[in-house]
Amino acid sequence: MCQYPDVLSTIWQGTEDTKQILAGYFGSKWRNAITATSPPTASSMNHLLEGGVSRTMQRSHSPNGRSPLATGHVEEVLRFARKLGMHSDPDQLLRALPSELYALLDCTATAVIHLRQGELSFHVVDGEGCVLSQDPSASDWPQEIWSAVPEEETPLVISLPEGEAALPAAARFFRDCGCESLCVVGLTTSVNRLGALCVGRSRSDAFSEQESALLSLVSHYAALAIEERFNFAQSELVRAQLEEERTKLRLVLDLNNSVVSNLELKEVLQAISPGMRKAMRLDGVALILPDGEGRELQLYALDFPEGSSPTRQDLPPSLNGSICGRVFRTAKPWSGHIGQLQKAGLDYKIASTSGVETLCMLPLLRGKRVLGVLSLVRTDKNDFTESDLEFFSQVAGQIAIAIDNAFAYRQISELKDKLAQEKLYFEDELRSEMNFQEIVGNSTVLSRVLGQVEAVAPTGSTVLIHGETGTGKELIARAVHNLSQRQSNPFVKLNCAAIPTGLLESELFGHERGAFTGAAAQRIGRFELASQGTIFLDEVAEIPLELQPKLLRVLQEREFERLGGSRTLRTNARLIAATNRDLWTMVEEQKFRSDLFYRLNVFPIHVPPLRERTEDIPFLVRHFAQHFAFNMGRQIDTIASETMNALVRYPWPGNIRELQNVIERAVILSKGPILKVPLSDLKTRSGEGNHSNGFSTLEEVERRHILSVLEQTNWVFAGPNGAAARLGIKRPTLQFRMQKLGISRPPKPLTQA
Repeated sequence: MCQYPDVLSTIWQGTEDTKQILAGYFGSKWRNAITATSPPTASSMNHLLEGGVSRTMQRSHSPNGRSPLATGHVEEVLRFARKLGMHSDPDQLLRALPSELYALLDCTATAVIHLRQGELSFHVVDGEGCVLSQDPSASDWPQEIWSAVPEEETPLVISLPEGEAALPAAARFFRDCGCESLCVVGLTTSVNRLGALCVGRSRSDAFSEQESALLSLVSHYAALAIEERFNFAQSELVRAQLEEERTKLRLVLDLNNSVVSNLELKEVLQAISPGMRKAMRLDGVALILPDGEGRELQLYALDFPEGSSPTRQDLPPSLNGSICGRVFRTAKPWSGHIGQLQKAGLDYKIASTSGVETLCMLPLLRGKRVLGVLSLVRTDKNDFTESDLEFFSQVAGQIAIAIDNAFAYRQISELKDKLAQEKLYFEDELRSEMNFQEIVGNSTVLSRVLGQVEAVAPTGSTVLIHGETGTGKELIARAVHNLSQRQSNPFVKLNCAAIPTGLLESELFGHERGAFTGAAAQRIGRFELASQGTIFLDEVAEIPLELQPKLLRVLQEREFERLGGSRTLRTNARLIAATNRDLWTMVEEQKFRSDLFYRLNVFPIHVPPLRERTEDIPFLVRHFAQHFAFNMGRQIDTIASETMNALVRYPWPGNIRELQNVIERAVILSKGPILKVPLSDLKTRSGEGNHSNGFSTLEEVERRHILSVLEQTNWVFAGPNGAAARLGIKRPTLQFRMQKLGISRPPKPLTQA
């Protein structure tokens, strides 16, 4: 069966009057053609034929029932309808319509005028079938015809010589095309007025009523075809917009789900980036965040097609001088091409080497804070539209929430770990802490030390406590902390001699998971625990040389990195160091860094040995006796005077720690309320270790040895055979030891003349 356009099927649905009129116009060929058409498909054309077209035909029906055009033009009309149906694009249909009219009708020129969005456009075909280009200087005539054409279906036939007064521009234009008469028919549907069809011929009065009726029929079909194409195009546009909005809403939903379910930023970006790149025609997504201190912008995460992604080595250490830095500082988005970056003098080399042509940089805003920059790239010159920017701003807002949540989660996790570490540390402290912390005594030398403690405690300066072992240096350090403004913050202590050299750095500064074998979890160091508080390093002279620069950096810059980590941490801990060794001698022997010594020796405090504060011994004996008696559930009321005198006379080379141990043993051995001290042990120790009043064994032996060497060298200090060389020390060290031990050169005897 022969297939014809929808118009023919629609005509076949028309009233019997319409069928008779068409048969009267075009004869049996038209009836046969209509009979051969497919079933009806367009109810709107049926309504048109039942209404306006039928009335037009009735007004132009000739008395004899036949049209002179019937036998010659029916095939051309069918071909015209078929060719119009081949154009699905509305603009293509408008451009083709004048040519199709020219092929259908015997005319000199044809034109189509179309109104779209308040502006008139036109397409013209001249007498030779050539499409005329639109001349801006001759663009007044479409407005004249648009104003003159009637809104109803009646064609307007104009004789150009006579119509030049009414339509001067239109008459001039078509006479230039060789026309003497013009027929104008409006392109009108029941809803819209779309434009007009213009047909010109070279002779006057060239349009009969039958031809005008035919043009009216053709114009109605053309109007329906044009409106249908534009409606379809508009519906497709709306459908695409709805699909795009649906995709965007799905992306926002996925982003929200990722923000809720993931607290790691990289996981959030990896979850949403593929869908966003596909839906928004992106080639890469990057997340740029400031470093831990907020000084430098660095690439945090990157999602780029394989093979074209820039490596981390290609990226500069800082992005402050790039367009990212400007967006981060101004909190204003930016989009454009690579060339615009070059003109602005901003860094664009990385983007250009990666094949990026178009960029969009969006600030990640959370309240009034800028948390970072979201970078979106395309490898072609495809500008980002306002709709794109609006959607990307919504995405950036959700990512900003994810960043804020991740930062808060990381901070909470770090604080939680820190609290857990502090809990373990202080539990250990409570288990090992003595039940007495007060400094006992009222001697002059102790009062002088406590005066120094009161002077330095409020300042926050570094303190170096030196003295013999067992003199109570830790109690002095605690007193400095308790009298300072940091007393409500932690007092963290570490004995540097008790920690293996390989683990001391981890104890001081902490380590990351996997930093070394056995590092199964992250550990917070003592400096991080003591931030805002005080850290006490006992036996600081035992810190190895390779670790001393890191300790010096903490004192100078207040910053450090965990072992195996790259993030710089800051601490505001006050350092109190203690040692029983001569640090200056170690500096001279190159066993201790001089710059670290000067940093530690800001405020030195010397804790006197117990033999220099004998008046405090009775108070200490009573204090320890009561303490241990209470712990053991015993009653000690009396201490014999001969026992107390013996304890006062004893030199106590182990200082307070030795005294504490002796009293504890005495409480254990005492069966009644009188303290029984094994004095025989003290006499034995005194006989073995005390050969002269007030001097410890080490000092006496050292003094005698130095005097012996000086006498052998005739008091010559320097030189290869001097006393310093024989003793294996440097000359300044020898002089310092002589001054400390009270060794002076004897005067030379006078010689007789």
